[in-house]
Amino acid sequence: MNQPFGRRRPRTLALELVDSLGDRIRAGQLQAGDKLPTEAAIMGEFEVSRTVVREAISKLQAAGLVETRHGIGTFVLGPGDGPSFKITPEQFSTLQDVIAVLELRIGLETEAAGLAAQRRSEANLLALRRALDEIIAAVETGNDSVAADFQFHLEIARATQNGHFAELMATLGSQIIPRARLEPTPDMSAERLAYMRRVNVEHESIFDAIASQDAESARAAMRTHLSNSRERRRRAQADMD
Repeated sequence: MNQPFGRRRPRTLALELVDSLGDRIRAGQLQAGDKLPTEAAIMGEFEVSRTVVREAISKLQAAGLVETRHGIGTFVLGPGDGPSFKITPEQFSTLQDVIAVLELRIGLETEAAGLAAQRRSEANLLALRRALDEIIAAVETGNDSVAADFQFHLEIARATQNGHFAELMATLGSQIIPRARLEPTPDMSAERLAYMRRVNVEHESIFDAIASQDAESARAAMRTHLSNSRERRRRAQADMD
């Protein structure tokens, strides 16, 4: 019997949901070809948000356990062997680790933003807008916005219409959002709220460029966003030295 997940953090919730669904697949309770329950059913059973469910499904996809057929549902592929590439939580233990991953993301996500601007569908835009609205709501109410932030970046990868981008992003998971590792229990002070609002302005610039199908502006906005995050971490590291 699955226990309610309570009020644990979204990143932890997603990982626990991955474990629970993965265990069912490996135990044969969900077999190859079976269709997973709907998002609403999973949300109800595990008492988690839609963002958590989507992140967990993305991780299961990256692990080769399930595949999503758009307009039909998500289906079990089999037990799977897991992805050959991943960055473990231990590799995010220092500011330098986080900066290194941000450098990887600048290369990956800058091009993803450009492709997304060229190829995005109306459904992609709706998903991006929904993720942005979830970030804004979390920030303004003082709640954790990491899961929604990751969802926004994952939806950009999906909008490239190149599954490799989305699979790699899903494999990396929400731990790539810097504050997921370095600021686990943030105090929403006035200063922090102002900082989070500035981050959301950067997100909106990326969204606007993708919506306008302006590939170069989308690349520039994404590069600026991730570079700003990297520089903030560099300054924090310098202050510690």
